[in-house]
Amino acid sequence: MSTLSDLLAEHTDLPGVAVDHLQRVVGEWQLLADLSFADVLLWVATESDQSELSGSVICVAHCRPTTASTAFPEDAVGTLVSESEHPQVLRALVEGQVVRAEDTDWREGMPPRREALPVRLDGRVIAALSRDTNLSQQRAQSPLEVAYLDCAADLCQMISDGTFPVRESRSDTNSSPRAGDGFIRLDTEGRVVYASPNALSAYHRMGLSADLVGQDLAAVTRMLVTDPFESQEVAGYIRDTLADKPGRRMEIEARGATVLLRALVLKPGGRHVGAAVVIRDVTEVKRRDRALLSKDATIREIHHRVKNNLQTVAALLRLQARRTGNDEARQALTESVRRVTSIALVHDTLSMSVDEEVDLDEVIDRLVPMLSDVAGVGAPVTIRREGSFGVFSAERATPLVMVLTELVQNAIEHAFDPGVAGTVTLSAERSARWLDVIIHDNGRGLPAGFSLEKSDRLGLQIVRTLLGAELGGSLGLHPGSGGGTDAVLRVPLGRRSARY
Repeated sequence: MSTLSDLLAEHTDLPGVAVDHLQRVVGEWQLLADLSFADVLLWVATESDQSELSGSVICVAHCRPTTASTAFPEDAVGTLVSESEHPQVLRALVEGQVVRAEDTDWREGMPPRREALPVRLDGRVIAALSRDTNLSQQRAQSPLEVAYLDCAADLCQMISDGTFPVRESRSDTNSSPRAGDGFIRLDTEGRVVYASPNALSAYHRMGLSADLVGQDLAAVTRMLVTDPFESQEVAGYIRDTLADKPGRRMEIEARGATVLLRALVLKPGGRHVGAAVVIRDVTEVKRRDRALLSKDATIREIHHRVKNNLQTVAALLRLQARRTGNDEARQALTESVRRVTSIALVHDTLSMSVDEEVDLDEVIDRLVPMLSDVAGVGAPVTIRREGSFGVFSAERATPLVMVLTELVQNAIEHAFDPGVAGTVTLSAERSARWLDVIIHDNGRGLPAGFSLEKSDRLGLQIVRTLLGAELGGSLGLHPGSGGGTDAVLRVPLGRRSARY
């Protein structure tokens, strides 16, 4: 099964920020599907039709509800649907409005109810979201169903407005509570309007003996938590959510019970109507998780020790370089120091991570000051980063950092005349398909007759080897438009590469 990134790369030419937003939408939409009692599908216009948004749309993701029967026995991902088959989706893309299907077509004995809404980012419609409800088991709505549907309508309006999900928050999609675990609806003052039976059971396990409806949730939760510092934090988290400050889920411990709590502000159409809280009792899960903490700590400790050992090696090489009288040997040792240091920085980042992923921007920002120190150039060279490289898996981050280090160092050492100051700029741009990097210097340019394929420089040989064997990327060295040289690097982004 193709991933969302694969399908967007194959059928669209959306920029990286749009792909990021769609990934955030998909990360949040299990909650939307459960609250809606409906299948939620994400649709985009095919690349050939994006200019006028006419013709075909393709489903790039599909989420089924855990609270109701599905409206799609077969998975819809990768399905290309024409205007005649799913008109409300195309209308939502073109008109930028919520569209409900006028006719109900029975599908394999089940009547669906269809609705489509635009997905906006910075005022621009980048996709459409559809909700398809199976009406074959429709029954009288209970207070729980009414509360679910009201909250789902608010979230859909926020997606259409472009205010949900927010960029600042990063949801924990694998462990965040779901609507069925426990659902609480708050008014604008933070008082409970509705609490599902599971939510009430979770609070009873924490020690609450009364009902939740009508009570200030922040005050009640603060009273139950025994740790005074944690109680202040929990109460502040709920109040911050009502004040429209994004936050991640919280873990609360009270009287031997452990619950996960996540609050979302509801502002459909820009109007503050309260908040939704999902809560999950994870007391037993937490007990099992404690057994895994030592394993995670061991993995991080291994990365930490590898980093320390590499730093020791770099220090020994640096000491040997200072004691070496041969200039060529000193230069070779200095380059080795730089290469070992760049690998050590990756392990240093992994020693502080629990998911084996590396924020490349952080590594590069820590690395570039070191490059100037070991460059051996008489005049100062300024190194700047523009754009974002994003987060990469550990196995791809190390060779990519090595490639960038070699290219920057190559520009520092060979682009500028002795005693002449210069600037090296790393410009990164991401799309659904590629990470494109241009390393530009304002130096003297490429020498006459230079050929990348015939170059015998060790650094460029390392770059070509890593690109071909580890990253599957390409490299070109060209004269810059305003002078100097551009090293143009392109790395494909796929299911085994970068995560948005």
